[in-house]
Amino acid sequence: MAEIKVKSAKEPLIHITKRDDMSFSKSALVHLIGIVVAVILSALLIVAVTGQNPLELFKAMYEGVIGTSAANIGINKKYTESIHIAAILLCISLAVTPAFKMKFWNIGAEGQVLMGCLTSAFCMLEFGGRMDNTALLILTVLLSILVGAVWAVIPAICKAYWNTNETLFTLMMNYVAMTLVSYFIMVKDRSGRSDLGILNERTGYGYLPELFGRSYIFNILIVVGMVVFMFIYLKYSKQGYEISVVGESENTARYIGINVKKVIIRTVAISGAICGLVGFMIVAGDKHSLKPDIVGGQGFTAIMVSWMSKFNPIVMIPVSMLIVFLSVGSKFATSAFKVDNSIGDILTAIVIFSIIACEFFTRYKINFRKAKKEG
Repeated sequence: MAEIKVKSAKEPLIHITKRDDMSFSKSALVHLIGIVVAVILSALLIVAVTGQNPLELFKAMYEGVIGTSAANIGINKKYTESIHIAAILLCISLAVTPAFKMKFWNIGAEGQVLMGCLTSAFCMLEFGGRMDNTALLILTVLLSILVGAVWAVIPAICKAYWNTNETLFTLMMNYVAMTLVSYFIMVKDRSGRSDLGILNERTGYGYLPELFGRSYIFNILIVVGMVVFMFIYLKYSKQGYEISVVGESENTARYIGINVKKVIIRTVAISGAICGLVGFMIVAGDKHSLKPDIVGGQGFTAIMVSWMSKFNPIVMIPVSMLIVFLSVGSKFATSAFKVDNSIGDILTAIVIFSIIACEFFTRYKINFRKAKKEG
């Protein structure tokens, strides 16, 4: 009788398995290696494409963010401006984090911030000079927060009751918000301009007061308070616990008595409210103007900051600073060396990709097929 040979399936050459929790020291080492690799690749790219000394370009990036007056770094304008840019990005990241932790993919932060900007501009134009400036600021911030929350709640209600796709819904509402801003500008200024210029430039109605000669210091202080609030809210509050449970499993949440619909609507409303607050800070505390692209894409960048920080508000601080360092610094350096701006974008992408790769290696392990010993 002929012997029948059964072919066994070959084990794949490479397979990926999930790691156990990696210690902090090993995780830090992996990220350090990733940053070193990113710096080396960036240096090689600079030499190959521009022929410039990489160290000089890195120095220019540093000066573009920090400035040159290191002795007066506490009051250095460029330094504080960079911190402010990072603070705005950080606050938007804080806004999207509760929804993301609940696995509600809120891609509409850009539009929610923009609606806060629109509300602030409206209050400054309509009520400026009709009431005390302190009362005007209180009214403006409250209405901006309310409008941001309402704008976010619309897709949240549809998700909670009819299970609509929140990613597409919130993304679509960004463009609706931009259209509303464009229409508001057209109504207020029929000259055809794309922005309203400086609002209440002569009177300063609706402006946050200056501290240390800077109009945006109040913004930074507000964001510091928001970091503390969000850290406590997510980690130690009952509502933070409910967000985590709903994010893990809606069925489990229902089983233990959590009202999932209520949690979804409440959490996304909080995200929108913080975005509305950011809109107030941009208009009343910094730009004092309004245009459709005033947020500058930070609503989308904030998604990356939140994910890279693993939804930890404290970790978001250095991540936001890194993103701003790369973005602002690369623009300054490419301008100073008169090279194409795309080089700066590529350098930023290399560093961010390296950090994301580090996240992969801290969570997963690559296993290679072992050679079988023949008996």
